[in-house]
Amino acid sequence: MIEFYLENGLWLTVSYVLSRVAGKLRNFWLSAGLNSGRGLSIGPGAYLRGLAHIRAGKNFVSGVNLRLEAVTQHCDRRYSPEIIIGDNVAVSDYVHIGAVTRVEIGNNVLMGSKVYISDHSHGDYSGPAVSSPDVPPNLRALTTGKTVVIEDNVWIGDAVAVLPGVRIGYGSVIGANSVVSRDIPPLSIAVGAPARAIKKWDPAAKVWAAIGDKQ
Repeated sequence: MIEFYLENGLWLTVSYVLSRVAGKLRNFWLSAGLNSGRGLSIGPGAYLRGLAHIRAGKNFVSGVNLRLEAVTQHCDRRYSPEIIIGDNVAVSDYVHIGAVTRVEIGNNVLMGSKVYISDHSHGDYSGPAVSSPDVPPNLRALTTGKTVVIEDNVWIGDAVAVLPGVRIGYGSVIGANSVVSRDIPPLSIAVGAPARAIKKWDPAAKVWAAIGDKQ
């Protein structure tokens, strides 16, 4: 701390100390609200909605402006959401996770910045009862009944969108800017919009082999 003071002066040192104290108090309160284990650390600017429906395991860490929304009511409809986050999950800045049904994130998951994960959308655009474009998007009923599951040891790159009803398998990697609109098998590297697996882990050879290779 003395070195910090000498390099940055009194004002920045006091500001730094106060922000650290405020952060510790905020995380203590959030740890209880999220039914979290030890080691929770959520960066400043977080927007959390529906704490009673969100659970986080031990050592959950986020960057700035995390947005966790367990939506219990929209317009005149009520929902029963769940957001379940496992142990040792780390997410970077501006991550947005929303649920009206269930979003489940396994253990040891790593996410980059600006990742979007949702189990719903504003309106229904297939089937017999589609939403009308004459209804403002924010007034359209939220779709329900789909879940998102991200299994253990998954790495999700920056600016990835994970859409309703998908499962990302164990140990997989999702490349930056991908749109995950269908299931990704375990032990895969997937990229693109829509994301598709381009490599798969070969445990015998211990290599990520391109899909279609004879290795």
